[in-house]
Amino acid sequence: MEKERVTLTLPLPSRTLSPNGRPRHWAVRSRAVRSYRELAHLLALRHRPPAPWTVAKVTCRFFYATRRRRDRDNLLASMKPAFDGLADARLIADDAGLIHQPAEIVIDPDDPRVEITVERMGPKGT
Repeated sequence: MEKERVTLTLPLPSRTLSPNGRPRHWAVRSRAVRSYRELAHLLALRHRPPAPWTVAKVTCRFFYATRRRRDRDNLLASMKPAFDGLADARLIADDAGLIHQPAEIVIDPDDPRVEITVERMGPKGT
C-alpha cells in the first residue's frame, strides 16, 4: 500500500537560507542551498512512491530552543531548497504542486529541528 503521508526531519535551516540572510559572498549561500537540498533529497528517497505525487499539502513544524519572535513567511521561504530536494527525489513531481500550510512554531529546547510533512492530495495515482 502506498503511503499517503511522509514526514521528514531536518536540522533547522541556516540563517543564510533566509530571504533576509546576507552572506558576504554568493558562494556561501550557494553551498548552503546545495547542502540543504541534498539532505532533503537523500531523506526523501527512502519514502519515494512508485509515481511522484502531482499535488501535495506540505506542513513545516519548526522546533526552536527559545521563544524568540520569528517571521513565518521567511521560515517557509528558507525551506525552498528542501522543497526542491523533494522534487529531486521524485516524491513530488514538481514543487509547484505543493500546497503550503502556514508554518508552525514549537518550542523544544532539547532538540531544535524542522519536520516537513507531505500529504498527497487528489485521486489515487496523482
